[in-house]
Amino acid sequence: MKLTLKNHLASVVAVCVLAMPVHVFAAKALPDHWVGTWGAAPMAAANKPDGPGSADMTLREIVHVSLGGAYTRVVLTNEFGTEPLTVGAVHVALSAGGGSIKLASANAVTFGGSPTITIPAGALAVSDGFALTLPTGADVAVSIFIPAQTISRLSQHGAAYQTNYIAPGNAVGKASLEGAKEFANWDFLKGIDVRVPASDASIVAFGDSITDGAKSTRDTNTRWPDILAARLAKDKKTSGLGVLNMGIGGNRILHDNTGPNALARFDRDVIAQAGVKYVVVMESINDIGHAFDSKKPYDVISAADIIQGFKQMADRAHTHGIRIIGATLTPYVGAGYQSTEGEAARAAVNTWIRTSSDLDGVIDFDKATQDPANPTVFNPAYDSGDHLHPKDAGYKAMGESIDLKLFTPKK
Repeated sequence: MKLTLKNHLASVVAVCVLAMPVHVFAAKALPDHWVGTWGAAPMAAANKPDGPGSADMTLREIVHVSLGGAYTRVVLTNEFGTEPLTVGAVHVALSAGGGSIKLASANAVTFGGSPTITIPAGALAVSDGFALTLPTGADVAVSIFIPAQTISRLSQHGAAYQTNYIAPGNAVGKASLEGAKEFANWDFLKGIDVRVPASDASIVAFGDSITDGAKSTRDTNTRWPDILAARLAKDKKTSGLGVLNMGIGGNRILHDNTGPNALARFDRDVIAQAGVKYVVVMESINDIGHAFDSKKPYDVISAADIIQGFKQMADRAHTHGIRIIGATLTPYVGAGYQSTEGEAARAAVNTWIRTSSDLDGVIDFDKATQDPANPTVFNPAYDSGDHLHPKDAGYKAMGESIDLKLFTPKK
């Protein structure tokens, strides 16, 4: 009797197992691995009477990608908008130079299968993926049709150092734009991602105008993050890394100025980026310059306050598995807001960056750009003339000074 019952129970269990849905045992498919290949930090900008939304118009915005891929998506932003933003159409294509595109490469972009989308105020939108092979270092044109609507405030990166184009009507699918005017912002465009192997990742360059590329030559992509991206692409050990430039001119760590302060935007501009594995932080020269300005100091802080801000960013990065690399502050003696007290604060911050165990690595931009005969000032060969920002040669020196081993840690 016991044997029969045992056999019966075994049969019941076997039947139940066979009747279970197959997906219980099937391995879950891995999610798509997206990595940022280009990005820009948005901020609020007042719209002009003839700006986007005043009539039907097309924005054709040119970007220089860092990491190649065969499957692409775009990220649009209305994060600083005060009204919903209606986007009528988006096309993405390889640039043919100027405002022209290589029409054979053009893709009509969709959002949840729809060619249009309304993005709520304060939100962003990620497009569906589409087949477009982006070569490493390619120039890409993103054409955005904005129909007439009320837009009081733009979500915009205001210093693109790149010529973009605006034309009347819906011209997203045209090879060339008729009646186009030039502008040098990135409006509503936040990023481009590529779907790549799981081993690929992105590096966020996070900082102020010196990261953003102030004083660099327009349309040449000579910012230090551009130089770094080109070097990474040429090295087999680092060719799977994209670089996202999240610099904002005038930005500070502890107070708002141009754009939200660094601590306020760290989650949006660093942690939320697709595939981010590293962040290079070069911030606080504006905190120092304004706090210690001998003519008109304001938002007064100390070097210790700045270091505490760095520690906050390090803790938040590490919480999300992101390695944080500190970049020393370049010389600023001779700049409009320099002072003896400010130079002492800059030296203190740089000493902490060079020696801190809170950081995962150091890039010594100070050493790379200083005048060997007078280390508190820019090397004349690299100085743009304002004694604060590098010129193209200075950005090149910065990008070439970076040890690529920082991005190939031992396992």
